[in-house]
Amino acid sequence: MPVDYLPILVMIAIVTAFAVIALTLSAMTGPRRPNPTKLSPYESGMPPFGSARRRFSIKYYLTAVLFILFDIEIIFFYPWAVLFRDLGWFGLSAMGTFMLVLLIGYVYVWRKGGFEWD
Repeated sequence: MPVDYLPILVMIAIVTAFAVIALTLSAMTGPRRPNPTKLSPYESGMPPFGSARRRFSIKYYLTAVLFILFDIEIIFFYPWAVLFRDLGWFGLSAMGTFMLVLLIGYVYVWRKGGFEWD
């Protein structure tokens, strides 16, 4: 059975060799002209100001977590939609329960003011 894994090992070796060669060639042949402007820190199109340890509002993190939460739940809809006919009533009730739980969470966040940006 180990012979069955030989194509995968060959592919991993080729990909690793390609990555090493590409990184080495770009490091050796790339231009190196450092100047103070290139070496200065740069963030989001604006020069940095203040300390890097300043506090941010929790709204940034809450928005990111909510985006990830509602984005990941969309991922669960795709396999369900593909197998919708095969799952029958059980699949429909399971997805209905899933959507109900998500709706309750959405209403909870809405009531708590998670979507308000003040």
